[in-house]
Amino acid sequence: MQTMKAALVAAIGIVACLSSLRPGSAEENRRLALTVTIEGAIGPASASYVKEALVKAAERHAEIVILRMNTPGGLNSSMREIIADVLGSSVPVVGYVAPAGAHAASAGTYILYATHIAAMAPGTNIGAATPVQIGGPLPGLPSGTPDKDKKDEPKDAMTAKVTNDAVAFIRSLAELRGHNADWAEKAVREAATLSANGALQAHAIDLVARDPADLLRQIDGRVVELGGGTTQRLATQNAIIEAVDPGWISRFLAVVTDPNVAFILLMVGIYGLIFEFMSPGAVAPGVVGTICLLLGLYALNLLPINYAGLGLMLVGIALLAIEAFNPTVVIGLGGVVAFVLGAVMLVRVEAPGYRLSWSVIAVVAAMLTGFVLIVLGALRRARRGPPRVGAQAMRGLAAEVLDWSENEGHVFTHGERWQARGADSFKPGERVEVANIIDLTLVVRRPGPVTGERGLL
Repeated sequence: MQTMKAALVAAIGIVACLSSLRPGSAEENRRLALTVTIEGAIGPASASYVKEALVKAAERHAEIVILRMNTPGGLNSSMREIIADVLGSSVPVVGYVAPAGAHAASAGTYILYATHIAAMAPGTNIGAATPVQIGGPLPGLPSGTPDKDKKDEPKDAMTAKVTNDAVAFIRSLAELRGHNADWAEKAVREAATLSANGALQAHAIDLVARDPADLLRQIDGRVVELGGGTTQRLATQNAIIEAVDPGWISRFLAVVTDPNVAFILLMVGIYGLIFEFMSPGAVAPGVVGTICLLLGLYALNLLPINYAGLGLMLVGIALLAIEAFNPTVVIGLGGVVAFVLGAVMLVRVEAPGYRLSWSVIAVVAAMLTGFVLIVLGALRRARRGPPRVGAQAMRGLAAEVLDWSENEGHVFTHGERWQARGADSFKPGERVEVANIIDLTLVVRRPGPVTGERGLL
């Protein structure tokens, strides 16, 4: 009897173990592969998106995060922020350049080198990681000519600092992940590029995968090293792929950090405040202008701003305001030139996708010029015109006599009944003219100049 009980207990234990090990168990089905997609230029919105996704992956105990990229590059500050988050992530990050036809150039190459596993889809390319500043390559960097004696020779100390810093950074990432550090340096110094198969042969990446499912199959069982020296063996064979959408903060940053949007917000803010100062108490222009101005300044603070350009824009606005009150043509033309030059210089072109559109600059410059010359010009003419309020505004108005006794009576003008006096005697219903107003009493006369009346005035 005891033998039968022992055999029964052993059988139940074996069945339980087999059930826990069968494919499709609940534990295995909970494995997640979260996908984060970076499309277009890398900026503050991309950095915020990646940070949010990595936090969410850690909270949900995801197996891996697939960082899918198709980018021409981006801002250096945002790139370094993403790399810092990837290096400090508790969840392995797989860099994946996809789909076919995509590329990870410039900042994208650095990020790919920082990921725990680097992969590319067929028909993609990486490279061209040369630092860019003020709309082009740094002065002194080689242009790809075969002159080996001059290819590494910088023209100034600043060029050498920027280039050497970029080379040291990408080499450190390559050594950390076991990738080809020599080609990484070549990508920085000579803007070298590689196709997917070329990158695999050069050991710049770990594998080539046709799609995410193929990627998960190939990395299954690989051991990756996380922060703090810990290692993790990946189990991704049947992982569930789930996309992570950007949060509202990332979406907001994606809109306002567009240089064209930031520029328009800045100008709307300036227009709103000008309208509020011209018409105190209107409230709406002041509120809208203040909000737009603060949003524009916040966005510009996140972008590589050239303060000389901002100063030129303000000088241009000031010159156009002077032109409105003191027309000279030269000052107005100088204001337009200063504003356009400032707008062109406003955003330092350090990466693709962060350049002010010429059409936006032209439209805003034309609107500003028209606003200043038409609206402020009309205000100037109104100030120089005849007064519309007070005693001076009453002079010359026509009035109708209501009643009159000797030298005083009442007249009707300006929609009101007034006490009046004058040097002549008038009859009720007679038309007179207001000559002056003294202590709420109108001094009236017959229309036209009347001699001897000045003494009463």
